[in-house]
Amino acid sequence: MSGPDRKRARGERAGLTRDRVLDAALALADKEGRKALTMRRLGAELGVEAMTLYHHVPNKDALLDGLVERVVTEALPVDAEDTDWRTLLRTYAEALRAGLLRHPGVLPLVAERPAVTPATLDVAERGLTTLTAAGIELGTALDALNALTLFVVAHTTAEAAPRTASADGPGSAPWLAELDAGRYPLLVQAARTGAGTDDAGRFRFAVEALIAGLRERAGAGG
Repeated sequence: MSGPDRKRARGERAGLTRDRVLDAALALADKEGRKALTMRRLGAELGVEAMTLYHHVPNKDALLDGLVERVVTEALPVDAEDTDWRTLLRTYAEALRAGLLRHPGVLPLVAERPAVTPATLDVAERGLTTLTAAGIELGTALDALNALTLFVVAHTTAEAAPRTASADGPGSAPWLAELDAGRYPLLVQAARTGAGTDDAGRFRFAVEALIAGLRERAGAGG
């Protein structure tokens, strides 16, 4: 075939790898949303027939699981240096939030799809190993990882959601600042000073609260 943009014949691997397929799928989901992510469309993005992709991802579910894997493994590499459980949870939460904000198209998938690929399960095993080594009971450790992951997804979903209200419309800081200060003194004060309005600050507060609660409940050292 003469042109680089021509699709290659069905079944030809075209130099693709699973990583390259997942990279393209992630870029497509970021650019056009999850609904645009079909095998046919992804094949077109890579310049191959859709059937060629099945050499690398056996079906659409495997593709979606691969996207979850990509974001989660970047948040907590299994070969990262050993650290204490609190630092691990903080690092994982911050990195997962950053990754999901970069790739909002994957946000619903992390909440909807369980860890099933070997690489994603490796991350879960790494987290559980660190938590249980600190004396945290296995069930509590698993609850903590699940709760933290779902919190990160929910918080990031709210951050990434399109802002439908105007900058000074109902619910905005300027709107709240003009409320009756006699009836709502603390809401008005918060709106006028900016207290409690920073997404990153609110996120870190909740993560620290979860860690403090886990430490108290489990009697973990430190």
